[in-house]
Amino acid sequence: MKKIIFLCLILTAFSCEKKDSFELKSPKPAKLIFPENNYECNQGEEVPGTNSTRVTFIWEKDIYADSYTLVLKNLLEQSEGIFDSKTNELAINIEKATPYPWYIISYNSFDLETVQSDTWKFYNAGAGVTSYTPFPADAVFPEMAGTYINLDSIQLEWNGLDIDNDITSYDVYFGTTKPVTTLLGNTNQNTMDVSVNPGNIYYWKVVTYDSKGNTSESEVFEFKLE
Repeated sequence: MKKIIFLCLILTAFSCEKKDSFELKSPKPAKLIFPENNYECNQGEEVPGTNSTRVTFIWEKDIYADSYTLVLKNLLEQSEGIFDSKTNELAINIEKATPYPWYIISYNSFDLETVQSDTWKFYNAGAGVTSYTPFPADAVFPEMAGTYINLDSIQLEWNGLDIDNDITSYDVYFGTTKPVTTLLGNTNQNTMDVSVNPGNIYYWKVVTYDSKGNTSESEVFEFKLE
């Protein structure tokens, strides 16, 4: 009888240890599935009486995550929505003819650490839209809030994207104050060189133009020189 009790205790302890080790593993960054990156989304369900469609966001399920947060930004209104989900898909009403970036934050209730997915961008389709506004440019270099030492010049680099693939040029604004209003120059490339001095914090932004006259303005990026 004692042997049986002892064996049960061992099996119970082993079972708990396996369970705990499984639950305490951190989730991995979610792999996004839909809406697809850099594409027009035209699979939403019409929401009667509104200028919205109900779009189902989907990402891969992680066995180590027990909840998720979807972060979605309306780039025209510069407004951000935060939505919680216990599953790997979530239906949300979003405005038509509007560009959006989105990403997923994954959680595990046994682990305080959270992980964030890549950010994808898409354009929610709208009736009669024949030309799409470019997505706001993303900074590549210098990194946002980065610090750099002993430089007298630096090359600004950014990524521009338009579903129509008809970007024509960029205006680059640069300075040491916010809001940044000094035009550094116009270019059809995605880089621009600028002189800098140590001891300053620099701010810059990019305005993107396409062939149909559509424009978009990036957020204000910043970096520090020491």
